[in-house]
Amino acid sequence: MPTVSCRFFICGRKLLFREKNGGLHLYDGPDGGAIYRRAWDDVGAGEVILLSDNAPPADCLALSLRQAYAHLPEPVWMQAGRAFHVLAWWREHRFCSRCGEKTEEQREELAMLCPACGLRCYPRLTPAVITAVTNGNEILLGRSRHFPAGMYSTLAGFVEPGETLEDAVRREVFEETAITVESIRYFGSQPWPFPHSLMIGFVAETLERAIRLNYQELEDARWFPADALPPLPDKISIARRLIDAFLAETGR
Repeated sequence: MPTVSCRFFICGRKLLFREKNGGLHLYDGPDGGAIYRRAWDDVGAGEVILLSDNAPPADCLALSLRQAYAHLPEPVWMQAGRAFHVLAWWREHRFCSRCGEKTEEQREELAMLCPACGLRCYPRLTPAVITAVTNGNEILLGRSRHFPAGMYSTLAGFVEPGETLEDAVRREVFEETAITVESIRYFGSQPWPFPHSLMIGFVAETLERAIRLNYQELEDARWFPADALPPLPDKISIARRLIDAFLAETGR
């Protein structure tokens, strides 16, 4: 994670900004009456401050984390994602999931400790694989029912207990399209705090072309040539980086 230091003020589930000099800048206080705050300085430095679960201050603009990407440098946006992740952890672990006792936040590490049974809960991290499957100069892209109109993306899914990441790639692609992949190679990873995923990117190849669509998983899936791609995900996501890398390899 890049080394940046910022304070992130949140109301509800929105990041606060203030208009200044013709642009939007992160709100920086006052911070009196904050419901929750937590700072970190392990890799980079930052602080999340929950002002309210209701309306923001009158002079602020509240944006979702996705909306905030257009107004922040990427290293700052990455730290903002960490702020949302930490806040989600605090909200979800205030009571012990084993015995129901109120937990105690630990300051020496990101942990919530149950004083009754000793259960220690860390921020949840949900790994998911995302894969660019190629066949020559074509790429396999799928469409979820939840996507914006016309948009397609690389195939993705959560890792299941007992799986290697490569096993998850094979299973997810086959479950969604009945395509068998080979030559699986690691591409990169991206924290994805919506609310607590870690996207792990791969590229894979196949000699197969016939798609048997699983309509419970996808609305559509197709092979697209490099020079005729549909609307794609924003550059905020590793999905777009996978597709851009495919285009670069094909000379596009």
